[in-house]
Amino acid sequence: MYSLCGGRRPGTTRSIRRVPALPSPPARGAPDACPGAVQLHPAADGLLARIRCPGGLLTAVQLRLLAAVARDHGDGHLELTSRANVQVRAVAVAATGPLAARLRTAGLLPSTAHERVRNILGSALADIDTPAAWDVGAQVRALDAAICAEPDLARLSGRFLFAIDDGRGDTVAARADVGLLPGPDDEVTVLLAGADHGLRARPADAVRVAVAAARAFLDDPDAAAGSAWRLDDLTPAALDRVVIRAGTAPGVRRTARRWQPLTPAGGPVAPVGVRHRPDGDFALVVAVPLGRLTVDQVDLLAAASPQLRITPWRGVVLPRVTDPAGWADRLTRAGLVTDPDSPWLGVTACAGLPGCARSRADVRADAAATHAGRPAPTGGVPAPGRRHRLPVHWIGCERGCGSPAGPMVRVTATGDGYQIDAPDRTSIRLPTGAALGAAVQTAREEQ
Repeated sequence: MYSLCGGRRPGTTRSIRRVPALPSPPARGAPDACPGAVQLHPAADGLLARIRCPGGLLTAVQLRLLAAVARDHGDGHLELTSRANVQVRAVAVAATGPLAARLRTAGLLPSTAHERVRNILGSALADIDTPAAWDVGAQVRALDAAICAEPDLARLSGRFLFAIDDGRGDTVAARADVGLLPGPDDEVTVLLAGADHGLRARPADAVRVAVAAARAFLDDPDAAAGSAWRLDDLTPAALDRVVIRAGTAPGVRRTARRWQPLTPAGGPVAPVGVRHRPDGDFALVVAVPLGRLTVDQVDLLAAASPQLRITPWRGVVLPRVTDPAGWADRLTRAGLVTDPDSPWLGVTACAGLPGCARSRADVRADAAATHAGRPAPTGGVPAPGRRHRLPVHWIGCERGCGSPAGPMVRVTATGDGYQIDAPDRTSIRLPTGAALGAAVQTAREEQ
């Protein structure tokens, strides 16, 4: 289980030294530069297309189509994002029209006006490791359709985030702007800016309430004036106004009870490998090193399962597979990760050089040199007195693009090496090399 705020374990006290804050986004009055599949973002290696995949849900046919798009119009790779979306890099200007047309034909671009606001997280392991409190996939698809059917929601920024949880608290831990968390008594907690403000709804009303909450944000004077991209950008008084307006939507009930964040049971890094489903079948959870898929890897994944789920930790869930051990072996030999003790688990990176002109280093190459082939600390089992390994995110500058939610180790390029920032530890600066790799591994062991 995951804690809404990263949390601390019962019976412990912590004094977390916060890592340096990331720069604030520009004022909402500036144009929304968030990349999409129609409005691409200029990068150092060409245009960047980001294709929204609500809930990370894709069919094998759609995933193969995305790989073909990357091969024909990009650099031949698919990048997985921390919001379970897919990116294609190095797109030529002349390819933007054909790219959008192919996505539209595959059902991946249902609304041109809403294409950048279809940001919906869904619990990737719903109904796989435990019975789900509700049908997450159905709720994701219903919310996606409702967003696209509401013309006014096209005004949301590309940063605005919805989350539909299966009850374990994993997606709402990302502090989504609007989160839906099913609970006991056939009731859904509606979280705003990652917090419980006492709003409740029946499952049948939850999607309608989520849309009403997003509209309440857009109707606030601060958002309308262009000073807020997300609910977290609002002042406390403005957020209170949004809560009040959302609370008057049809189907909403107010309560004084508050949801208590859940404590992680397995650490912040999601496990990979073969999973036994409650119905007796098998699923396979796969990690993708640095979130980059080749066309050949896509072909294997698509052959293994007709339905797939991209995860917020830059992996892929195959919800139902036959011969799971055989597929795990084939995927491992193709460079993907199915070993729960792999040193790649929890390792992410921004684009770095040469794709990003802001970067001070080729962070992916340096991350690979640090983690590839390195044995997992303590064989994947925390040593006595230690806790789970923290995620580590390698970044080329202070912007911290793609940083995961929750506690983590940040390894920031400095121009002559890297700075390592971790909870409860003093920042250190080291040149690239063996000492850097050892320091990163040490920092990942949460005290």
